[in-house]
Amino acid sequence: MERITMKDIPVDERPYEKCLKDGPEGLSDAELLSIIIRTGSREDNSLALAQKILALNYPKKGILGLLHLSMPELMQVKGIGRVKGAQLLCIGELSRRIWKRSALSEAAAYHKPLDIVNYFVEDMRHREQELVFIMLLNTKGALIRDVMISQGTVNTSVVSPREIFIEAIKYHAVSLVLVHNHPSGDPSPSREDLSLTRRVKEAGELIGIQLLDHIIIGDNSYISLKERGIL
Repeated sequence: MERITMKDIPVDERPYEKCLKDGPEGLSDAELLSIIIRTGSREDNSLALAQKILALNYPKKGILGLLHLSMPELMQVKGIGRVKGAQLLCIGELSRRIWKRSALSEAAAYHKPLDIVNYFVEDMRHREQELVFIMLLNTKGALIRDVMISQGTVNTSVVSPREIFIEAIKYHAVSLVLVHNHPSGDPSPSREDLSLTRRVKEAGELIGIQLLDHIIIGDNSYISLKERGIL
């Protein structure tokens, strides 16, 4: 088949011109992506290339797939090299950071489990591996920083209270919240989750750094061990 270039597309249907005329909100996912990757390949223009990227299914199809795809998976698409692959990976990371920054101000106090879930959900809900974060808080309950302390396999993650409190002491935290995801999508606490909660709580009582909650994030769901009365 003969390659259709951007010049072959009517001017008012080209993504870049549509964006300038009507704004980015009027563009499809493929059109937005085509503007970011800018150029196509020998076989496909940038719009056709964007459509092929969105058709990938590893394991999410469409725009959410950009949060899952690795560089090798992206480069399986003919026309995607390291430069375009890096651009696409950065889009996913940028979207996570924008969501995280907008979910709550770092100056805000964290009192409700849902506030914490909103802060972390885009970091965790699409991951295939189990991640464990700690939120380190000051005397007013404001976030000092969050720290990823473990990245495990699909089913397991090894965490020790020692690692957690080394970070808490380093940043002069007075309290902390444990947050991790269940890649299965089911946030129900495992025996290991409950054991870790108990050990961190007991260690914190000795050191003087309170464990406020342990929140487990699934797919569009979460469990707060504090709300459940477990903590």
